[in-house]
Amino acid sequence: MHTRPMNSLESVSALTLGGGGLGQLWGETTRAECVATVHEAVDAGITLFDLAPLYGKGESERVLGEAFHGGWDPTVRVTTKCQLGQREDEAVLPRLRENLQRSLEALGRDHVDLYFLHSNIIPDDYTFPDPAIAAVQDRFATRERSYYNAVIPAFEALKAEGLIKAWGITGIGYPPAVLRALEATQRPAVVQVITNALNSAGDLNRFREPCRAEGIREAANAAGVSVMGIRAVQGGALTAAFDRPMDEAGEDMADYRRAEGFRALAQRWGVDPADLAHRYALSLPGVATVVLGIKNRQELKAALAAEAAPPLTEEEKALVAEAVDQ
Repeated sequence: MHTRPMNSLESVSALTLGGGGLGQLWGETTRAECVATVHEAVDAGITLFDLAPLYGKGESERVLGEAFHGGWDPTVRVTTKCQLGQREDEAVLPRLRENLQRSLEALGRDHVDLYFLHSNIIPDDYTFPDPAIAAVQDRFATRERSYYNAVIPAFEALKAEGLIKAWGITGIGYPPAVLRALEATQRPAVVQVITNALNSAGDLNRFREPCRAEGIREAANAAGVSVMGIRAVQGGALTAAFDRPMDEAGEDMADYRRAEGFRALAQRWGVDPADLAHRYALSLPGVATVVLGIKNRQELKAALAAEAAPPLTEEEKALVAEAVDQ
């Protein structure tokens, strides 16, 4: 497994095992299979696990806690997240601390290496265009005023206490707000950025405008903020077939239809579409690690083979981009 530099963590494996698959968000699996997948991932050289309490209602963190019940491998780093939403400034630190403590208990650790704000960062006066989403936006979106006045100081306080090594943001919020966060004086150590051939966040895009993933990756690199590439297979849109029931009218399904040319290209090259999607994400410049949304050892083996394969050439990347733009 290749390693790459990542800001406060110095270096991490090119692949990160994500908590979505371990939390059974991406199709059915079992606790035993997930624990076995964790052990096999560590044996293969994966050093970073990207978790969150909301993945399977804490299941992903319980999986890691069980996998390392006998003692944590010193090479392993872990992240967790908090979907803070919007709340009064004085309530931010208690909420972040409470969320973190639950994660630490499930993991059996006294700290995490990265703690992410998992909320969409939005301007103070922003309202989501879909009325149904706007009605509940305070549950999943944090306004810039709160981010700068309360969230950053809270993260720094937890860092000073030794409960977290560093903090980051999930860069799928309103793109201009994310870009401002990357240019601010107090910047996150790491940003999670959409990294797929479609340049799409699919159902996660609530803004009805492009997610500007490439621009966010470039801005992060310029600011010295490390990039974790997420949604490499775009929730399954860049695979041969979804492994769970889908909303036919949803954006993920629209992306799946849009990726027909991508699957045809993978077939011509004699590779599985998911493997090609991972190779594409790994081949993009300025990405420290690509997060895998896998749930079993079989999927892990395929992803490891994709990482071991040579990076795509510029010509091959151009052909992939052309395939999804048809």
